[in-house]
Amino acid sequence: MNLENKTAIVTGGTRGIGHAIALALSQAGANVAISATNQEKCQEAAEKLSSQTGNQVVGIKANVTHEEEVSSLVSQVKEKWGSIDILVNNAGITKDNLLMRMSLDDWKNVIETNLTSVFLVTKAVIRPMLKQKKGTIINISSGVGVMGNPGQANYAASKGGIISFSKSIAKEYASKGIRCNVVAPGFISTEMTDTLPAEYLEGIAQKTPLRRLGKPEEVAHAVSFLASDLALFITGQVLCVDGGMVM
Repeated sequence: MNLENKTAIVTGGTRGIGHAIALALSQAGANVAISATNQEKCQEAAEKLSSQTGNQVVGIKANVTHEEEVSSLVSQVKEKWGSIDILVNNAGITKDNLLMRMSLDDWKNVIETNLTSVFLVTKAVIRPMLKQKKGTIINISSGVGVMGNPGQANYAASKGGIISFSKSIAKEYASKGIRCNVVAPGFISTEMTDTLPAEYLEGIAQKTPLRRLGKPEEVAHAVSFLASDLALFITGQVLCVDGGMVM
């Protein structure tokens, strides 16, 4: 999976799955720009990644729910490296609650961060990709976006929306050399899941056919594959990296 001379943007790339994705793309030879809302954390993560791989990684502060900040992010990456070959829309949050207790703000925040950001960043990179006549977009959804989950109506709606959005983009731009696919992780061991009770996580593991939680790098490997030329004939697909949770 050689990504040398390619440039990638990874939103939400400072920790967890996003950080693992940025690391994998950089290890494969890509120039990588990671974005997050905190400049200090963004810069620290970029420097760490660059020292690990020896390749160029930059951190750019951007709130991907704000159109002007997304435009600035894309412009900075284009100015630095001249092209945008790979986009990974990974930024996301959860604000879980039962429907009757879920506030409108919790609904809006999750939809804006998880779904509207995908629309904004994808729209911003489409034009340069059209000029290049090539590009690949990988959107990070979730197994919850496929099957739903109690207490996560907002999260499930946002992640299900990503899947439908991605299929539409894949159909719109396939003839222009642009591919769009989805990676849908199951329960992955990250800082987010580390806050959950151990007995709950053990129950999840036992319900997963492979009997364990996934690792961030296992999601990253799938993204690297879809970003590479090994996947040139793959578009509009949902790849579940979930230990068999969704079948």
